[in-house]
Amino acid sequence: MFEHMSEFWHISERYRDTALIEVFADLDKTFSIQGVQMTRNPVGRVIKVEIDGHFYFVKLYSWGGRRLRRFLGKSRVRTEWENLLFFSKLGISTADLVAYGEELKWGLFRRGALITEELKNTTDMAALVQTQSPLLKDKNWAMQVCRQVADFTKRLHENGFVHYDLKWRNILVNNEKKPKVFFIDCPMGKKRFGAFLQRGIIKDLACLDKVAKYQMSKTDRLRFYKAYCGHNKLTRDDKQLIKKVLVFFSGRE
Repeated sequence: MFEHMSEFWHISERYRDTALIEVFADLDKTFSIQGVQMTRNPVGRVIKVEIDGHFYFVKLYSWGGRRLRRFLGKSRVRTEWENLLFFSKLGISTADLVAYGEELKWGLFRRGALITEELKNTTDMAALVQTQSPLLKDKNWAMQVCRQVADFTKRLHENGFVHYDLKWRNILVNNEKKPKVFFIDCPMGKKRFGAFLQRGIIKDLACLDKVAKYQMSKTDRLRFYKAYCGHNKLTRDDKQLIKKVLVFFSGRE
């Protein structure tokens, strides 16, 4: 029986003159590649592969998403690659996209993949907490990270974008004396407007503060909000925003 299938597949230009052009030539080859499984869930799985001494994370999606997302709107994988490209457009450091694409059957998502190159010598901020890294006790280092996170978050919000999963585990940082921050994994982020944007902004900030309140002093948290708001002295509106952030997960906003 004739089946109406369509496939979109893109390999980033910087990788087209490498061995990856063959390894990740299309979805069939990408789905057949073997590697170390990192995570697995009902939507898909992530494997880590080594090619010519470099490591890559391969996200393989076999389900479009939960609930109505399976039938309406963009697939989870398309949303994620578009969001990473948007981050780069805004000057927000993120993982380099190697290749990405999806296959549709009768207009509905069938499968998709997204490959990123490993960010060397980086650790997610949640792992730094779990391992009680001494870096978090280095005030100079921690404040450099804090300012970058505030800057990146502000760029997203100023462009009407809500991350919706802005947790410490989705923020990578390298171990250099002058650390560099990277925002990764954003399959739920989207442009919002009006009250939806405002609530999303509060949620993003609340997700960051959920861990920060146990890891940072009140003074340093205040420095973060000042950096985010762009004011040396908080305005009345800034203070109102912070109050809503602080009570967001308590259900008292």
